Amino acid sequence: MTRHSEPHAHGPWHTVVLLAGFAVTAYATLRVLDDPDLPRMLTWFLAAAVAHDLVLFPAYTAADRLIARIDTRVPLVNHIRIPLLASGLLFLMFLPGILRQGGDTFHTATGLTQDPFLHRWLLLTALFLTTSATLYTGRVTLTRPTSRTTPRR
Repeated sequence: MTRHSEPHAHGPWHTVVLLAGFAVTAYATLRVLDDPDLPRMLTWFLAAAVAHDLVLFPAYTAADRLIARIDTRVPLVNHIRIPLLASGLLFLMFLPGILRQGGDTFHTATGLTQDPFLHRWLLLTALFLTTSATLYTGRVTLTRPTSRTTPRR
């Protein structure tokens, strides 16, 4: 019998973390059950899940496989994955500011506008990609085979 087919094969901490996750989920569920916006939240959640599973996942999986097929001395795939992942996570974190949703509330709370959000996100994305391209170029340069000239006879 393999280790993974046994119950609790990952040790007691796996069970503790799993139970803690269920507890947090139950708490969050109880907090939003009486919220009048619950149908709207569920609609957004389901739409996001469907959009991800039917559109985004196949798109970025296909792009990842195409990039992984490129045969180079230095693997290219992580030099594209990491900056795009960082950019995507920042986009998700600051999506309302980038799309300028809740501008009045943001201005009332901070005294600022949401104008710089998109510009700064684009600059950070360019910085991530430029840094990755620079690192890739450096790695390619360092792994170049040294050419030794052989004397003619």
